[in-house]
Amino acid sequence: MLSHVGTQTIETPRIILRRFKIEDAEQMFNNWASDQIVTKYLSWGVHKDVSETKKIIDSWVGEYENKNFYHWCITIKPTGEAIGDISVVKMFEDTECCEIGYVLSRKFWNKGIMTEALHAVLKYLFEKVGFYRIQLRHDVNNIASGKVMLKNGLQREGLLRDADKTADGKWHDVVIYSILRDEFEEGNQ
Repeated sequence: MLSHVGTQTIETPRIILRRFKIEDAEQMFNNWASDQIVTKYLSWGVHKDVSETKKIIDSWVGEYENKNFYHWCITIKPTGEAIGDISVVKMFEDTECCEIGYVLSRKFWNKGIMTEALHAVLKYLFEKVGFYRIQLRHDVNNIASGKVMLKNGLQREGLLRDADKTADGKWHDVVIYSILRDEFEEGNQ
């Protein structure tokens, strides 16, 4: 049974995962939401201006009242700059399973930041909330995202044909990965 605790701050050696604030809009817009390369494989398109970013952050801030809402702003130490986003994008309460999605500013790619963030969120969701299974998916062409999943001990389960659409409406295949609570615990002893 799940014990929902909501989005709480998580600290790792290099990053702090915390709730979004409306003041993050400019950094979110500049660091990833307006970058066509970063959003290439995502289901949402680039933001046209910072007001679009403010609107979405405002909706997230309102959701933080819900104990079953898990959405973190990834900030880098020691500056506190907002560099990415990681969240539960789907939840299946009856099977104690959820799906995570993430995005990271291009200037922080290939530094292990997302691997660190994903590990912290997996730990939080397994240990504090009690999920039994956590899954992630990525566009078949986004190889780097799959590497983040593998580094965190997730197992590739298979290919889902034309399972998602890009922001411009094009169908694409996705690769699905998962990890079970006991696998995560075993890998972190």
